[in-house]
Amino acid sequence: MASTHPRSRSGSPAHPPEKRLRLDASDIIEVDSPVVDQQPPPENVSEDVLADKPHPPSSSKKQPKKHKNKKNARRAPEPYSHDDILSREVTALLGQDIADEAKAADLDWSSPFEFSQQLELTVSCISPSTGESLSIATAGDRKWVIVAPLSLPGERIRVRVYRHSRLYSHADLLEVIEPNSEWRDMSLVQCKYFGTCAGCQYQMLPYEKQLDLKRGTVVEAYKNYSNIPSDLVPTILPTIGSPLQYNYRTKLTPHFQRPPFSFQKAQKRGDAPPVEGKPDWLKIGFHQVGTRNVMDIEECPIATPVINKALGPVRDNVINNITKFKNGATLLLRDSLPLDADADDDPAAPEMRITAEDGAHICVTDQKGTVRERVGDKLFEYTAGTFFQNNNSALVPLTDYVRRAIFPSPSPGVQAGEAPTHLVDAYCGSGLFSIMLAPHFARVAGIELSAESIRSAQRNAALNALAPEAVSFLAGDAANIFDTVQDFPRERTALIIDPPRKGTDGRFVEQMLAFGASTVVYVSCNVHTQARDVGMILAKSSEQAGADGKKYVLESLTGLDLFPQTAHVEAIAVLRLV
Repeated sequence: MASTHPRSRSGSPAHPPEKRLRLDASDIIEVDSPVVDQQPPPENVSEDVLADKPHPPSSSKKQPKKHKNKKNARRAPEPYSHDDILSREVTALLGQDIADEAKAADLDWSSPFEFSQQLELTVSCISPSTGESLSIATAGDRKWVIVAPLSLPGERIRVRVYRHSRLYSHADLLEVIEPNSEWRDMSLVQCKYFGTCAGCQYQMLPYEKQLDLKRGTVVEAYKNYSNIPSDLVPTILPTIGSPLQYNYRTKLTPHFQRPPFSFQKAQKRGDAPPVEGKPDWLKIGFHQVGTRNVMDIEECPIATPVINKALGPVRDNVINNITKFKNGATLLLRDSLPLDADADDDPAAPEMRITAEDGAHICVTDQKGTVRERVGDKLFEYTAGTFFQNNNSALVPLTDYVRRAIFPSPSPGVQAGEAPTHLVDAYCGSGLFSIMLAPHFARVAGIELSAESIRSAQRNAALNALAPEAVSFLAGDAANIFDTVQDFPRERTALIIDPPRKGTDGRFVEQMLAFGASTVVYVSCNVHTQARDVGMILAKSSEQAGADGKKYVLESLTGLDLFPQTAHVEAIAVLRLV
């Protein structure tokens, strides 16, 4: 699976269980770990689990590189990054007192466990940021957290330590000794590489449990990152599910590493052995769990059928031309509807497309190629290498939810004639929200930093026969967006914010508050930066409340599942000026 994410891609394998390793008693340390009652297990979950099914190691046998500069090695993680969030989760699990004691004794970076040491643990909880498990390990009078993939609360697991960080260590999962039979259902797994490929974390979980965990991610983010008093945070709504849980991903970016230096040197000398077929050192696919090593992936069950159909020929093309590559590369496969002949600006593009068996979709593999998607009754075209949401099946539920948030029904507090008539779409990209919601507004204005995305948005407006005077797009900095819509009536304007993972900034928030749109819908792929931003909006709005006393309140919060089988969750926050 491509990096969404993710992006990072971190289940258990679907292939038959391996034999357990023979170990001496001295090789394993058995550690008692408290179990955090994170969420109650779902009812009526099948008990058809593989109690003795071991998990293959992540092949992370290499010792981590020694840092030349100890200060750099101990540098704090980037705020709101996965490492930063994980660090906070580790501290919360251990307790602030224990973390402070370790720091005072200069032991917070000193793991009590050796590299490659094997431990038996009981999982305490799942990290909302990564989907990995957290377990407390005790060595003497010291407590330390072990982070391991693919394991569930309450499970007894065997792991092998391979990297240390502040107050915790990462470990490969070697075996689930005692599974959580109320959560884990291995019959749900649809990928033969689940457990070794780092793409999915939740294939062994019933879908409702996945949605519950993602709701928990939103809850934890607002508790830890928003600084909003708890009585001002509404009850987090259930996560909106994706209509498709497999075969949904419309974009895939497998990659491969460069040929070995020995092979490249032999090529320069002219004595490299001929390459026939696929060499053993060539892997085309995605990262293994817990490593940067690429593993071969011939098919990805969460990708759409046409992408899987195209993946074989794309891999063959790399294999046949591998001697021409001096470096590794990331490949691109995007699901597209067929384009009209006159819509194709690149005469070579047909060679970069592969038609699905039913002829309804093509796969675009050229970064500069044009992709066409249908969302509801609207068409969208964009350049393959630019951003567009990767789960087409969830886009109608997403845009419908945003529309209902702007036009709540029933809404006793809204009098007839007070509903928004104007829409400002910040970070508008190719115009998804602007165009999908245009029929409900008299005027729509979208803004985006990328000039290429603005050209796509303008083309999409024309493609859907939307009048330029009703829907307009402007390339520029979203922080200056309100300069372009000064004629919009504030009390009748809705604002959509859909920024990149880093979120927005203070400058944007100041201008947003000065403008004073009646309704704000904040859509985010990073709920932690969203929580920070929403907290900042509420705090500044309260400080700057005018004579009328109006300020923004957080009306609702929910998650939406754009990436089933993974730990990722989209978050939607709705704010009202009251």
